[in-house]
Amino acid sequence: MREVLADLMAVWTAGGTAGVGTVVRTFHSAPRPPGASMIVAPDGSVSGSVSGGCVEGAVYDLAVEVTESGVPVLQRYGVSDENAFSVGLTCGGTIDIFVEPVSRERFPELRDVAADIDEHRPVAVATVIAHPDAKRIGRRLVVWPEERSGSLGSARADCAVTDDARGMLAAGISTVLTYGADGQRRGEGMEVFVASYAPRPRMLVFGAIDFAAAVARQGAFMGYRVTVCDARPVFATTARFPTADEVVVEWPHRYLAEQADSGAIDSRTVICVLTHDPKFDVPLLETALRLPEVAYIGAMGSRRTDTDRRERLREAGLSDSELARLSSPIGLDIGARTPEETAVSIAAEIIAHRWGGTGRRLAEASGRIHHDEPVDSRVDHA
Repeated sequence: MREVLADLMAVWTAGGTAGVGTVVRTFHSAPRPPGASMIVAPDGSVSGSVSGGCVEGAVYDLAVEVTESGVPVLQRYGVSDENAFSVGLTCGGTIDIFVEPVSRERFPELRDVAADIDEHRPVAVATVIAHPDAKRIGRRLVVWPEERSGSLGSARADCAVTDDARGMLAAGISTVLTYGADGQRRGEGMEVFVASYAPRPRMLVFGAIDFAAAVARQGAFMGYRVTVCDARPVFATTARFPTADEVVVEWPHRYLAEQADSGAIDSRTVICVLTHDPKFDVPLLETALRLPEVAYIGAMGSRRTDTDRRERLREAGLSDSELARLSSPIGLDIGARTPEETAVSIAAEIIAHRWGGTGRRLAEASGRIHHDEPVDSRVDHA
């Protein structure tokens, strides 16, 4: 819902009702992940996507029907369905989409949820998508780390889902949970989709150079909260980095240490070191490579620079296992030359690292195209 939130809030604020379709479950090579949403406004305009174009037409029609009837619907689309080709899902995947009417009356907490998402505060929204009692379908519970609002229809269900949603929120996971009809943990009948809106992952770009501006643009495009940091105030300006969420003038290693001490670095954080100057990048990488949790650490430079830098880091006491966390020279080999092309190369490596991709041409590979879960999620949350 994050990508369509502004348009949804416009309808909600005006007192209207929008039809909202949300991907709640995927199988095989589904084009969009759980949580991807599409809204149909009262004037018929559309925002967002649930399938990259495959089933948008069918979901549009269903959203119009649901808005008029007020009755939410859980609909499955897949290649095994006899209507697969008629709705356009020819990509090989199967998706469950929950379509519901959203208005002030039906979702009074939406303003608070939107504010939390905008301010990078964690919040989860749990919605009943299947239940033996049709009246409970569409009921919602908003869960924060320390409180909750709304109800799924029973105190037992609210307590069970609250506990599970907080765990999912901490891990940044959105998925369907199954319970007994009254919230029994061992049972079936009630399905609840929990959408976790954890703060956007961070991208820290060190070195206020032209390559950094391009990397910052790519990071913002991929949904990261981007910080550019450099010790030189003449270069580290918001005018030079308009797409960055913040520009910090500080010695890079000091800033990173401060952020780590304050708990602002986590397992989703991406670090791009573009300084390729020993007085900046060696103390910075010494700090970065000793962080207990970080998603990716990459450093720019030639192979000669990389060899020299790794030797300096060994002299500083870093072990081979710590140095193995460093991606240097940064990026994938795509023949990049310009800052923009280099930024694409770096972004591609970050994506491949996250999802376990190989960086090979898909035309030369076989098997499934999409990876279902990030590498870290497959390890930690199986």
